[in-house]
Amino acid sequence: MPTAQGSTLHLFIKQQHKSAMKEVETINLKIDHGLEGDINANPISPRQVLVVRYEDISDLGIPLGELRENIVIAGIQPENFAPGSLISFDNGAAIRLTFHCEPCKRIAHLVDSLKILQAKRGILGVVINSGIICIGNNVHIETDKFPALSENPYERFLDFIIKIPAGKVVTYQQIIQAIGVDNSYLRAIPNYLKKTSANDYPIHRILDSQGYLIKYVSNQKNKLELEGIQILENLDLTNASIQYSVDYHQYLY
Repeated sequence: MPTAQGSTLHLFIKQQHKSAMKEVETINLKIDHGLEGDINANPISPRQVLVVRYEDISDLGIPLGELRENIVIAGIQPENFAPGSLISFDNGAAIRLTFHCEPCKRIAHLVDSLKILQAKRGILGVVINSGIICIGNNVHIETDKFPALSENPYERFLDFIIKIPAGKVVTYQQIIQAIGVDNSYLRAIPNYLKKTSANDYPIHRILDSQGYLIKYVSNQKNKLELEGIQILENLDLTNASIQYSVDYHQYLY
C-alpha cells in the first residue's frame, strides 16, 4: 500500500446549516461522531469530514472554504489521494476516506461548469481515531487501506440495508444519513425499495420517517413480529383504517 506525506494548511467547521464555514486553528476529530462543533457530525454518516487538496483549489481559483471543506492538505499527489485511503496525523488521529464529494448546485456559482469539479471537490471521510489536529500538522496518507464506498447512492443503500440485523429497524431518515446523501433523496427511497423488493434484501426492516410500516413490502407486519418486534396499531380517523407502526427508538439499528 503506497504511502505519502503532506501537511495541513487550513481547517474549517460549519456550525449551522446555511452558514459560512468558520476557519479555525484546531479541529477535534471524535470517533463515532465526526468533527466536534460541526453541524454534519453524525455517528452513522460516511461524510463526517470533507478533505481537499490545496493544489486542486488553487488550480481552479476557488477561495478557501467555498467548497465547504473541513481540512485543506498540501503536498499530496493526486494518485495518492483516493477513496479507500487512510489519512493519519502525528498524534494518531485518523480518517478513512469514503467517496468523492459530488459537485452540486450550491457551489455552481464558483465555476463555469460543475463538470470541472468532478473528482476535484475533495473526498469525504469518517473519523476512525480521535484526536485534535492543528494547522501545520503532518499528514500521512496510505492508499488502498480500505474498500472505497460506491459513488452510486443506490449501491450504498444496498450495502447498508444488508447490515441491519434481525430484530432491528431503520427509518428513511436514518438511511439518508447512513448513505451520505442530502435530504432531497428521501423521495428516492420508495424507488429504491421497489427496485430491491424482488431481491433477497431485508427491506422489511425499513420504516418510514415516522416509524410506520411501508406499502412497498409484502407481509412486513408478520416478518417483523417473527423477529420479536412489537407492532403498534394506530387508528387513522381520516380514512377509518388501522395503520401499523413500530416504536423505532426501542428497536433502532
